[in-house]
Amino acid sequence: MIRRGGPGLLGMAARTAVVAGTATAVSGRVAANQQQRAMQEQAAAQAHDEQVRAQAMAEMQAQQPMIQAAPPPPPAAAPAAPAGDETMAQLQQLAAMKAQGLLTDAEFSAAKAKLLGL
Repeated sequence: MIRRGGPGLLGMAARTAVVAGTATAVSGRVAANQQQRAMQEQAAAQAHDEQVRAQAMAEMQAQQPMIQAAPPPPPAAAPAAPAGDETMAQLQQLAAMKAQGLLTDAEFSAAKAKLLGL
């Protein structure tokens, strides 16, 4: 028998098997590398998030004593008994301070009584 053309049926099957096996091996390695890279990136992101959280907690803890040690606002000093327009202006200023939360109801009442001479 004389062979003409390309490889026989058995040769084609062998070549196809080699190509398919190589392709499977390569795609398996590529998938494994991609998975490993994704896991590394996820681990790095988690480590970064933990570092940011730890830094934020440290900053909050450092600021906590400053918040607790902040002195209260000084009490409003008002003159004894001003006349007409000045009294009204000072009452409005006291009301604004109360609205801002700088004065309690008791402090506001005491300052108002002092302004009105009661």
